[in-house]
Amino acid sequence: MQDIMDRAAQIKLIIFDVDGVLTDGSLYLGDDGQEYKAFNSKDGHGMKMLQETGVTIGIITGRSSQVVATRMDSLGIEHVYQGQHDKVPAYLELLEKLDLQPEQVAYVGDDIVDLPIMNRVGLGIAVQDAHKKVKQHAHWQTEADGGRGAAREVCELLMEAQGNLETMYAKYL
Repeated sequence: MQDIMDRAAQIKLIIFDVDGVLTDGSLYLGDDGQEYKAFNSKDGHGMKMLQETGVTIGIITGRSSQVVATRMDSLGIEHVYQGQHDKVPAYLELLEKLDLQPEQVAYVGDDIVDLPIMNRVGLGIAVQDAHKKVKQHAHWQTEADGGRGAAREVCELLMEAQGNLETMYAKYL
């Protein structure tokens, strides 16, 4: 676990996939073609706390939907890349834009489309219900499933490794 904490202490940017990571992977489609997704409010609060500590959050997802744009806007997340069937170009753009090295980046994924980025970052994370190949390539794995608190776990891991978790908790005590 010390290796994971050492890796987590270096993270300046964390990138999340959406479907299967920030949601449980279910896609709800209305008769009008409207897409609906359920996000976990505890995940969202963890993401807000993490941003307060100075860690930047990015989103790279293969699908495009207004609900993702709306949710990320409500969380103050500026770096949102949707419709990225090949996620690597968006990742490389973020590295350049934020002037970061791969070891300063964490990525959270759940499926094999996430492996090209997970294999390039300093801390690759799989959610509990990720595909077995993703788990094999991850440095760390959450206890919670995607959309069920996994993002909160990741945020708290980073805050703990960077010495900010108790300070963030203290605001509520």
